[in-house]
Amino acid sequence: MKILLTGAKGFLGKNINFYSPQLHILESLGRSASFEYTCDLSREVPKLRDDFDVLIHAAGKAHQIPKNEEQTQEFYKVNVQGTANLLNAIESPRPPRSFIFISTVAVYGLNQGNLITEDAPLLANDPYGHSKIQAEQLVQEWCKKHEVICTILRLPLVVGSNPPGNLGAMIKGIQKGYYFNIDGGKARKSMVLAEDIAKYILKAGDVGGIYNLTDGYHPNFEELSQLIAKQSGKDKVLNIPYLPAKIAAIIGDLAGKFAPLNTEKLNKITSTLTFDDSKARTAFGWNPIPVLEGFKIN
Repeated sequence: MKILLTGAKGFLGKNINFYSPQLHILESLGRSASFEYTCDLSREVPKLRDDFDVLIHAAGKAHQIPKNEEQTQEFYKVNVQGTANLLNAIESPRPPRSFIFISTVAVYGLNQGNLITEDAPLLANDPYGHSKIQAEQLVQEWCKKHEVICTILRLPLVVGSNPPGNLGAMIKGIQKGYYFNIDGGKARKSMVLAEDIAKYILKAGDVGGIYNLTDGYHPNFEELSQLIAKQSGKDKVLNIPYLPAKIAAIIGDLAGKFAPLNTEKLNKITSTLTFDDSKARTAFGWNPIPVLEGFKIN
């Protein structure tokens, strides 16, 4: 089976590359010359030499607070136009049997909730979540038109060695001694190991559908931070009570939206947000390792 992977140098893409079965031929597409296909999907339609049985579209622009309109539009260029250009490239002469699109739970546009299912409305209005909604729609319409199995994986926080983004910043903060939990770190968040996504991704691609993927346990900040501290050889992570954090958030509101802490950020940190993955467990046997058991920081 021939597989084309976009985003191969990304955090998830590296795991898909590592765990891809030896019996499959996996080629990759990206912006550097190290890939089999070199292309900036946000700007051009790639020229593919071969047909592929499965396409895994993991490339995309992830969480970032845009500071201007140009940065806002970058989400749409990469996530929407990039997806459209890729779909145009694989229409002929033979579309793939299966198309797997890596999406995000950010499409739900929620800051709190418990065990949210795939049937929940897509309410995101931020550039990241909204661009992913549009990309999902493109993929579903294209797959229906070309009779291709369509699989959309909506991911929460993806966990693994040397992670980027907020988790990477959390690890650095704990190791440097400037990370604090707020209000006991009681809020639970869905997360999932990158290696589990990679191990199950082809099974998901065989059946099609839209799935939330989580570890099924949904650790809270206290549990996750203590695990990181233990692996880093650090003492117990300190805690800031809610009231002082609330005062700091109000000051942050006055300072502007790019302040380290404001009311919106505080509400996110202290609110539980989890997603239901039972649909994936039934459809293709999703049975991941709990993050607190499998997570190694490096």
